[in-house]
Amino acid sequence: MGIIKRIKNEIAIVKDRDPAIHSSMEVFLYPSFRVMLHYRLAHKLYLHKHYFLARLISQRGVRKTGIEIHPGATIGEGLFIDHGTGVIIGETAILGNNVTLYQGVTLGGTGKEHGKRHPTLKDNVMVSAGAKVLGSFTVGENSKIGAGAVVLEEVPPNCTVVGVPGRIVRRDNVAIPKDTLDQIHLPDPVKDDITRLQTENNELKERIDKLEKAIAQNN
Repeated sequence: MGIIKRIKNEIAIVKDRDPAIHSSMEVFLYPSFRVMLHYRLAHKLYLHKHYFLARLISQRGVRKTGIEIHPGATIGEGLFIDHGTGVIIGETAILGNNVTLYQGVTLGGTGKEHGKRHPTLKDNVMVSAGAKVLGSFTVGENSKIGAGAVVLEEVPPNCTVVGVPGRIVRRDNVAIPKDTLDQIHLPDPVKDDITRLQTENNELKERIDKLEKAIAQNN
């Protein structure tokens, strides 16, 4: 893809998925836009084994945006990084098309292992603020990772994962990519369990009150 077409494509991505953008000119100040231009050039250099130049350009992108994308990472079309500060994408990470990442997301490894050591995110995956996806496994198409979650194992397609460690709390959660940007209204299984226990506790209290009244009347 030529540089002009690449710039137009990145502008369209940001404008489509960030309601705070009111003009195309604003996009040039946007961290996601700037870091992706750095990444695309660095990645080409990396593929041609110009590793020092690739890292030099990559590190310039980090200093300007607060987003660290290793030039060896493989990223499809339509990546959207909202805000972006603290986002880290490791060397062997693979991202499909239309992936959305929020600030503080880490796509990292779990140690000093060699080979494929970072996660693969399939098309339309959303990773919410502060979430960590660590290790060489796949997060399936259309899946969502909740804010602050720590995901350490495979996630099937169309799932929602929350918590530490990450737990699948919803399956077959298919949605159009631009409608997956809601990182707030996700299931909370811990809250659901507490609510259920409170309901059961109240029911038990009512039963005990009735039994005590019945005993008092009989006496």
